[in-house]
Amino acid sequence: MNAPVAVDYGPEEAAMRLYLEAGERRAFALGNRGPIRFIAGGTLHPDILDAYWRCGFYVFEGVLNAAELADIETDIKTNVLARLPVEQGAPVDARGRPALGAGLAAPTLFWSKPLGDPFGGTSLAGGRHPVKMFEPQAAPDAPREVVYLVLGSLQFSEAHLRVYGHPHLLAVAAAVNGDDFVPFNEALFIKEPGRGASVAWHQDGLTHWNSPDWDQGSHGFNFMAQLYGCTPANGVWVVPGSHKLGKADIPAMVAAAGCERLPDAVPIVCRPGDVAITNRQAVHGSFANTGKDWRITLNFGFHRRRSVLGVMGGGVHNAAAVYDADRIRERARMIGYGIDARRQRFPAETPYVYAPHAGAGETYRWDAAAKLRIKDYNLHDLSI
Repeated sequence: MNAPVAVDYGPEEAAMRLYLEAGERRAFALGNRGPIRFIAGGTLHPDILDAYWRCGFYVFEGVLNAAELADIETDIKTNVLARLPVEQGAPVDARGRPALGAGLAAPTLFWSKPLGDPFGGTSLAGGRHPVKMFEPQAAPDAPREVVYLVLGSLQFSEAHLRVYGHPHLLAVAAAVNGDDFVPFNEALFIKEPGRGASVAWHQDGLTHWNSPDWDQGSHGFNFMAQLYGCTPANGVWVVPGSHKLGKADIPAMVAAAGCERLPDAVPIVCRPGDVAITNRQAVHGSFANTGKDWRITLNFGFHRRRSVLGVMGGGVHNAAAVYDADRIRERARMIGYGIDARRQRFPAETPYVYAPHAGAGETYRWDAAAKLRIKDYNLHDLSI
């Protein structure tokens, strides 16, 4: 997986390199990384929760082993990257097969010019990316557009579905959001060296900023499982503690900094197989990938049930709708499928028991019928 990386950094090259180096030093000084650890009774170690709530993110090291990473790499290359349309809107891939996302009703593929910032400074996604990031000049032989985001990814990648059912990660979700946690959405972020787009500074979440019971966890979190790891040059950056402060004035933050290099932000730095958890309310973003390394991130998020039930949702992931118990139950079947898909691939593991399914006496089987049933499943995403 090689790509041209000759990039015009512009006159800010030296300043950017210093910023990346300083940010990495600050990141490793935070004390918010290490393996997933549990105490007696299977409870997540309180030191991990304390660090997560303090910083707004945590890096779980070594969650996915080499064998699983090999599975993921083969699956992503074969069933996702090789199946992308030859260009935006094309119905076929490079081999003439039906392209990824062809015939689906739900949003699937997001495109950008190489090293671009398609959302920054626009009204897209509710205008939550108010400031545009610097867009370096890509190499002359770069394509006109690249796919940088794939939504509804569990229907395309069984390896991603198995990560989604990881028992330790689901136990973390329960520790943060309660045993009755519910899904948000899933995606693949593709940051190709010399081409990968930036994601402008933003906070996720639309619905609860002015709620009387708003707190630091109202809009849930995302897991970010790293196939190849991530570096300051290609990874997500977070302003630690910003998830506690309510709606941020991002244009004022950028103006005070004099550029988009926010001085308090730090990068999420991971090795292959690490999985980061990031609070959706934290100010975060990523720069265009002018580095030499790929980043492929398996993204999946979860909410508190009480943040979703009876709420009018919306956002980029689906049309506005009131999320009732039936819709939540329908969307949460993906958790059951993920658990069973993982059980079949890794029978020596103890599968996670998802409390809402156990309490209702529901069981889910990952089989040919289930694979057909999940087409367009992300039409039911629970976006708040």
